[in-house]
Amino acid sequence: MAKDIAATSILDGLRAAATAPFEEARAMPPEVYTSPDFLELEMRHIFARDWYCVGRADGLAHPGDYLTCDLAGQPVAVLRDRDGHLRAMSNVCLHRMSTLLQGSGNTRAIVCPYHAWTYNLDGRLRGAPAMGLNEGFCKDSYRLPQIRCEEWLGWVFITLNPDAPPVATQLAELEAMIAGYDMARYSQAFAEEHVWDTNWKVLAENFMESYHLPVCHAGTIGGLSKLEEMVCPPGHAAFNYHTILKDESLAIACAHPDNDRLQGDERRMTYLIAAYPSLLITLTPGYFWYLSLLPKGPGQVHIRFGGGMSDDFAGDADAAENFARLKTLLDDVNIEDRGCTEKVYRGLSSPLAQAGHLSHLERPNYDFARYLLARIEAGAA
Repeated sequence: MAKDIAATSILDGLRAAATAPFEEARAMPPEVYTSPDFLELEMRHIFARDWYCVGRADGLAHPGDYLTCDLAGQPVAVLRDRDGHLRAMSNVCLHRMSTLLQGSGNTRAIVCPYHAWTYNLDGRLRGAPAMGLNEGFCKDSYRLPQIRCEEWLGWVFITLNPDAPPVATQLAELEAMIAGYDMARYSQAFAEEHVWDTNWKVLAENFMESYHLPVCHAGTIGGLSKLEEMVCPPGHAAFNYHTILKDESLAIACAHPDNDRLQGDERRMTYLIAAYPSLLITLTPGYFWYLSLLPKGPGQVHIRFGGGMSDDFAGDADAAENFARLKTLLDDVNIEDRGCTEKVYRGLSSPLAQAGHLSHLERPNYDFARYLLARIEAGAA
């Protein structure tokens, strides 16, 4: 009973933040970030119901390439099968329920580390040692449960919800908006995983607003960030975004001379996209980088971090060198963001923490709060 009362009180606080007129809006209350009860609502009504991005399709380019994740308590393996199709399936053996694959890599088959039950890449059981004396056992009746998996503009999404609308349907407005970037033609150059000591929403909101750039990133990109050139429109049902104009001196942040798809300011415009709940993309005409977030308790977040370049630059002699310099810069930016977001979580966890008013440059944060409220209220209805 006390747990339900606490969750209701926190939801009331979120509702107040999300339903106020934007011109009067405040940040979400601290308990939205720090409460285990609220995280339980998020896992049940958001991460168990919406699409989660595991990365780029070209990161799983070859048959047997796989990665794993734990989505809302369900271990999942995502892989490319022998026919070249992307698949997602339960990563739990159907014998004594050990988890199967670990981390990421390439494999010819899925072998249980406990009793060596072995599955094909489509999830069908290939072999099970010492099972011949069990008269009820039939190898052909075993197949790892399949999980919905879709590719959209080179991104790989999974969901535990059989009724979730297709990714392409939910993000159709976004696809039309960024059509000139041709995001499917960006190639991933690196993919990493990290864990930071902050709440997943703190990091998501940090990405969604560029208000912090001149201060938090004073040592890297802050001096190139002009607050007056940041545009923060109202968000959409499944995503929000804002835009920044990049200095033309950073050539790989601008359209390649051969790119005739983008015109005018679009040729140096960066989109900062938040595809709900947790895919965050910095998309420039020349390169992209992304974060995909999963909570690990209220105070930790698992991060999939990757990036690469538009294929427009693939034939340039200096492309690899330019991207290597960019990766060094991104790593330095991440160090700054980690410091800032971990400080925010420590402050949120203090007894005197309270939410202040939002800047007009934090419009995406307001729309994110409205998304969270809508999903949790719909799930609880």
